[in-house]
Order: sequence, then structure tokens, then C-alpha cells
Amino acid sequence: MKSLRVATAGSVDDGKSTLVGRLLYDSKATFTDQLAAVEQASRDRGEELNLALLTDGLRAEREQGITIDVAYRYFATPKRSFVIADTPGHIQYTRNMVTGASTADLALILVDAVNGLTEQSRRHAFLASLLGVPHVVLCVNKMDLVGWSAERFEEISTDFTNFAARLEVPDLSVVPVSALLGDNVVHRGANMPWYEGLPLLHHLEQVHVASDRNLIDARFPVQYVVRSPGFRGYAGTLGGGVLRPGDEVVALPGGFTTTVRALWGPGGVRLDEAFAPQAVTVQLADEIDVGRGDLLCRPGNRPHVGTDLDALVCWFSDRSALDVGGRYVLRHTTRETRAKVGALEYRLDVTTLHRDPDATELRLNQIGRVRLHTQAPLTYDPYRRNRATGGFILVDEVTNETVAAGMITGPAVASSSVRWHSSGVTRDDRATHGGTVWLTGLPASGKSSVAVELERRLVAAGRPAYLLDGDNLRHGLCADLGFSREDRAENVRRVGEVAKLFADAGAVAVVSLVSPYRADRDAVRAAHREAGLPFYEVFVDTPVEVCASRDPKGLYARGEPGLTGVDAPYEAPPAPEAVLRPDDGDPATMAATLADLLDG
Repeated sequence: MKSLRVATAGSVDDGKSTLVGRLLYDSKATFTDQLAAVEQASRDRGEELNLALLTDGLRAEREQGITIDVAYRYFATPKRSFVIADTPGHIQYTRNMVTGASTADLALILVDAVNGLTEQSRRHAFLASLLGVPHVVLCVNKMDLVGWSAERFEEISTDFTNFAARLEVPDLSVVPVSALLGDNVVHRGANMPWYEGLPLLHHLEQVHVASDRNLIDARFPVQYVVRSPGFRGYAGTLGGGVLRPGDEVVALPGGFTTTVRALWGPGGVRLDEAFAPQAVTVQLADEIDVGRGDLLCRPGNRPHVGTDLDALVCWFSDRSALDVGGRYVLRHTTRETRAKVGALEYRLDVTTLHRDPDATELRLNQIGRVRLHTQAPLTYDPYRRNRATGGFILVDEVTNETVAAGMITGPAVASSSVRWHSSGVTRDDRATHGGTVWLTGLPASGKSSVAVELERRLVAAGRPAYLLDGDNLRHGLCADLGFSREDRAENVRRVGEVAKLFADAGAVAVVSLVSPYRADRDAVRAAHREAGLPFYEVFVDTPVEVCASRDPKGLYARGEPGLTGVDAPYEAPPAPEAVLRPDDGDPATMAATLADLLDG
């Protein structure tokens, strides 16, 4: 089973270091000399065994009883190996939390059962969502201080779940623990018989992360050219997708096409295939000009290439501020170039999610959306689609200080002179409040039938609604698009933008679209979230054989090339707001279920 990278977060004194220490201690993952040093340090401070000292490695941390730096700890159980980043809880160390969570598979957010959710708890939840961490576990710690109260646990769980609903959190679990006493950390304990879930360690051992990897978009940034007599290869780490000998690839930004002759793993082991995030050496069939900073990908599945891009950045420096017109060194995958900040679109309040479009600079720990212009073209994907090719850092040209970490949202679509003009009418001024209901599923799954019924029901009830059907839109708005991976992504983006406008106008946009890729749907959800608009993803879960039997277009019968679910992938939503199956009733019954969801 793949190792799990975990980032801990939470407010000061919520018990993060104690929890990690308890995990290490109770799972027998501490060395004898480590434990002896902690026992001695605890005695010197007049304390019982202080497990937090297992992770608070800096002298300043031990003196203050807080975590300052990101402390990495490695341990393993018979079922899985773990890398835990114990990040600081103070507001001034938010940048450290960003560093620790940027590569994490799971965010472990602690909340003190006595204090409940705090501003910092919400800040860390938002940052985990922003950084694309696919799994979140909320640990309600110090349950012993609230008398092991099930009611208190449910209250905190509900508060956090309601807040997380405004974010993009695909997988959320909540576990009550006592890090000090060990209940529900490694072993269940007898103090919370009302909790029927797994202890924390058992849950971490079972989290499925293989599906979180992007195995569709082959991305291989070349890090180093390996030369020896009669051999030339390109070493690096796969940032996405799968490569096999014989695969056709293109080298960007040059554009030369060739095939993979062979793949080599560590130690010179020849591989039949390689997938992200493996470190490999790729040998190509042709001698083409490829060097450090270039990227290998499939000819029919290329990343964006350009010099103008939009990004979210978290400012790290306490000695300088980001300002419009500033110039920095941008490091992205294995490439380095100079970049200029063309515009600061807004500064984001990570607690309230409010955007300040009048901001003129970013200071320590502040996050904002910027437009960048790079001196050399970058080959990149949106961060939501691929963290490896969507992330970057900014470095001060003079001091060589890393001043910011960034997440690319996409290519810049307008010049800095184009500004968003606010309407004189607010949503509260409108007679109704809108939203988007997004029905996704295989062709002939029944999406359109349910969507038609839902639109009819809403309008009959006096609620403005409009059906955006995928086939209808390909007659006009999306008539220029085909069915390649890139065209499908653009199709979803366009429909999502139209749906967002309907929702902002107070209507319910009822979307019926196959939209097979999770990242594309997630991007639409994120755009709605940024605009403060409700988004309901509905998975019409109809088996492919049922779709084929009811297929009104004959797509399955004639073996339509590239048919989703047959010879093209479909990525089911991991956590939709609703799931509809054939045995749930006829389209009218299903539409009534969705109408109730909107009313709720």
C-alpha cells in the first residue's frame, strides 16, 4: 500500500505534537534513545512523560512549549508507512502550514473539545482545501476534558462539516480522541463507547490514495540528462500519468515528437511501465534536443504553454511585500525563469473567504490572486488538475529568499486593463436566490430526463430555472468543440461559466452534461464557491449495461469511438450532493428528490 503523507494543523495548544507523539509511542515507532531523551527532558521540566517532545525538536520549541518549524517524522506499521509533517499553529507561521500541506495526501486538523472551532481551525481547513489536499480528518482532541461527551463531539462535528461544505473537501472524517491518554489514537479505549468508527491510526492505514493520483495526463519534467558511451537518457520524476516503452511523446516547448525506447528505475532496473510519482530515466528512440526544464507528454494530451498566467500565491517573506510590477525568479517543476507581477486581482481573507479587490500588496502569510508574465514559456496545468505541474515558488532576485509559493489557476484570459465591474444590484435585491444543479453520468444514464423534469417542477413552483443540456449547447455555445480531452475540459468550463451567471441572476441552472473528468467538475465547483454560489453535484449512477439497453441515440450499438464508459474513462464523483440510481424511481420521482435537496 502506498505511503501516506500527513500534515497536522490546528490552533495553538490543540495538542498536535502530543497526538503525533502518541501515534509514534503507541505504535512502537520510537527508538530507545529517543524515548530515553524525552523521559529525561520531561523529568527536567517536572512533568510526566511529555510525548510532544518527540516532535518538538528545536530548543526554542521545547522552551516555549509550541511548534515553530515544520517537524517531519517517519514511521511505519505492518500495513503502511507514514510521513507526518507537524506544522505550527500560530497565525504568523501559516506559511509553514502551507509548506507542510503542499505535498500531503491527508490533512489532520485538531480541534480542542473545550474551545471548539477557532478562527485558526477554519483557516487551516481552507488552506488544506486550497492546496488540493484530497483527504481531511478532523480530530476532536481533549475529549477527557469534556467528560467524553458525545453531545459536545456532535456539536463540533456539525460546525466543522457545515464550514467544510463551503470548501472543496472530497473526503472528510471526524474522530474523537484524547492524545494525552491515548483513547482512539492507536487503540479504541473504553471511555467513548458511543463512537462506532475506527481509531485514528486504523483510519490512516485504510485511506485510499491511489485514485488521487492523476494517471491520465502524462507529464515528465526533465531534471537531468544522463550520458554515457552509447547511452543518452533523461532523468526526473513523473508528475502525472503513465509512460510505457513504445509510447509516442512530444518534448515541450520545442515540439519534437518521438517514442519511448526504454524506461529505467533506480539501480538500473528496466521497467515495463512507470507512473507518477516514480523517479525514472527515460530513453527516447530519437536523438532530439531535450534538456533540463523541458517536459515530455503525449502529443494528444498537452499542458498549457504560455507566458501569461493567473495564480494564487501565499506570501512567505517578512522582509518584503509583493507589489504590482515586482520582478522575481519563478521556479516551476525543473524550469527557472524570471517573472513579473502584472496585477493583483484581489487579496483573500482565508477566514471569511472575502476578497478585497482594492488590495495593492501582499504581506507575510497573506494570500492573493495575481497575474504573472514570465520571460520564458512555462508548460503547466492548473493546480487543481496536477499539483506537480501547477505549483511554483517565487524567489527574490537579490537575496535568493523564497518569498512566495503559488498555485496556477490557468492562463491569463484578459489584460490587466480589463477589470470586473460590479453590478448595482446585489443578490439580496433579487426576488430569488439561484444555484447550479450539475447532473453528471454516462451517456444514456437518464440525466436529461431528470433535468427536464426538475426544470419543469421548479418553474411550476414559481422558481426561475433554465436547462443547460450538453447536446443543446453543442449546437451553439460549444459548436466549435470536439471530444478530445482538451475540448471536453473547455466544454465543461464554458457551461460552468454560463451556469454561474444564471445562478448569480437568481435562477437555478439545471445542467445535464456527461462531464467525465472529476478535475473539470471540481473546477466549476471551485468557481461557484469563489463567487459564493450554491453548487449541487448529482451523480446519475446508471450501470453501463443499463445505459446501453436504453440508449436512444444508438451510441453503444454502433460502437461510437471514444464513448465514455466504454473506451474512454469516466471518473465518478467521490462525494456528490446526491446519487440517483435506476431503482430510485422514474425521472419525476428523482426530480422531486432534487427539488427537496434545493429546498433544504
